[in-house]
Amino acid sequence: MSNKKIIVEIAYASPKEHLVLSIKTYEGITIEQAVKDSGILSKFPEIDLSINKLGIFGKLAKLNNALKHLDRVEIYRSLRADPKAIRKHRAKSKP
Repeated sequence: MSNKKIIVEIAYASPKEHLVLSIKTYEGITIEQAVKDSGILSKFPEIDLSINKLGIFGKLAKLNNALKHLDRVEIYRSLRADPKAIRKHRAKSKP
């Protein structure tokens, strides 16, 4: 990790609320460490980094990926139902 300071965002949305935290950290920090340092895990205890997928600006990323200045880490929730199945069900139930 370098001594160069960067700013990154950590974003998560639960069914009831969403939160985007901006943290000042060091260049080269991993996604995992940035998420932990942000404090978002205490705000949303349902987040499990071994289960939830993460991404940077909508592209899946691994916990050990290094972050760059102004990256936005997104923590994704598991889908409760298959979106295709939901659309099919809606289409069938329309008159």
